[in-house]
Amino acid sequence: MDDQQDIEQPWPSDPREAMARLVEEQGGLLFSLGMRFCGDSDEAEDLVQETFIQAYRSWDSFEHRSKVSTWLFSIASRVCQRMHRKRAGEPDHIGSLQELLPFGEPLIAQVASDLEEEVVKQIRNESVAEMEAAIAALPLEFRMPLVLKDIVGMTVPEISEATGIEQGTIKSRVHRARLKLRLLIDDRLPRTKEAPPAAAYPIQVCLDLLAAKQSSLDRESEFRSEVICQRCQSVFSSLDLTQDVCSDLANGKVPDGLQERLLTALGEL
Repeated sequence: MDDQQDIEQPWPSDPREAMARLVEEQGGLLFSLGMRFCGDSDEAEDLVQETFIQAYRSWDSFEHRSKVSTWLFSIASRVCQRMHRKRAGEPDHIGSLQELLPFGEPLIAQVASDLEEEVVKQIRNESVAEMEAAIAALPLEFRMPLVLKDIVGMTVPEISEATGIEQGTIKSRVHRARLKLRLLIDDRLPRTKEAPPAAAYPIQVCLDLLAAKQSSLDRESEFRSEVICQRCQSVFSSLDLTQDVCSDLANGKVPDGLQERLLTALGEL
């Protein structure tokens, strides 16, 4: 998250002034979190309002040891979890690596860079609604870190601070959730006409490369490797496209009227 404004402009001590600024700077992302986590606009608005009310009441005790945005989303994550206990029928797991990767498939998805730009654009646009539904269907413990990382844009240390979960666990859950969402994109991509050649190295090398690719996504840095098989290329390409669709989901705005209702509610406290 780009929080340079926190450094450039001191935050006001008055909670009403601080919340007005926070609503302006973070309200859209917070609503995006609510939509992806709740899957319902009314519940997302409830989440936003409850988060800002709690932030208002806690402002005097906030010591500014972390970014204001991290502090706000730590409140939001607690509100989310109170609002959404485990639902009946909600899955307990999202599949093993063997189930999430195309190691046994005869034909694999083509690499996006080999396709026409218009084809990739169409796949990206048509995947948004399904991606929202797929995120909402993730188990709770995978959904929250995935949304905070790949939609809200927080770093792994920030998510750890906001949720109280160890960084290694955050990474593991985000990585597994990405692979689950990747299947949606993989299913939309055209298949290769022939089965890929067998890799010249053990499967563990593929898993090590996958871990390195995921780490590069965590850091938002480019991944490079001179040794990569066709199956890995396919997986990494669909992971990148999955990230692109998730970034499209981050372009949320505070709905018309919600910002005014928020400021009115805060003014009445």
